[in-house]
Amino acid sequence: MSLKYIELNFVNRSADMNNSSIVIFQKNVAADLDELTVAWIVIKNCGRLNYHPFIYPMQMDVSASDSYGNYTPHMPAPDGHAFEMVEDFTGDVLQRARRPAQSPSEVEVRNNLETGAITANFFKDGKLVAAKTGIAPAQKAVIEIQPIIYIGVVSQITQGAIIEAAIIQQIHRRFDLTGITKADIVMTGGGPGRQSMPFEFHLHNVFL
Repeated sequence: MSLKYIELNFVNRSADMNNSSIVIFQKNVAADLDELTVAWIVIKNCGRLNYHPFIYPMQMDVSASDSYGNYTPHMPAPDGHAFEMVEDFTGDVLQRARRPAQSPSEVEVRNNLETGAITANFFKDGKLVAAKTGIAPAQKAVIEIQPIIYIGVVSQITQGAIIEAAIIQQIHRRFDLTGITKADIVMTGGGPGRQSMPFEFHLHNVFL
């Protein structure tokens, strides 16, 4: 039986005195250099020794929006599947394409409308994890999300918002969750004044 999700638990063991926010995001390995990175999870007001449980689903959902501001329902998007935005007798709809994605590890969203750009939105646990805007007719979005998360401390950021490139460049801690079923992500460091230590993140209580 394949793993449906990974149980994760953020634990604050730092000496942070600024009530900093924690951002968790992923990267689309099939992306162009100008791809937008989304703040998948933002943890706020998690005091010292507090914890914040969340799950990492192995499968994504997909939704699309058109140039009229309409949004399609979320649909399960397994690896290797493709979806297409088409116009039927009811209007613009997103449907599963007959022709699969070119790669079995990728998901595609194709704009098969005659006019108007679309946006492809991808979700994990109901939260936006990646997006591709400005997909013109006859173009497509291609996404491959591996079970790798990036985590860092930020001052102000909103969940679901686009992360500025300057912030991304400052966040280097990554965890490959392949083979893991459950783990704690423990944050240490911080502190007042000159005694402040860099923030660090480590996996504890890992179950395979």
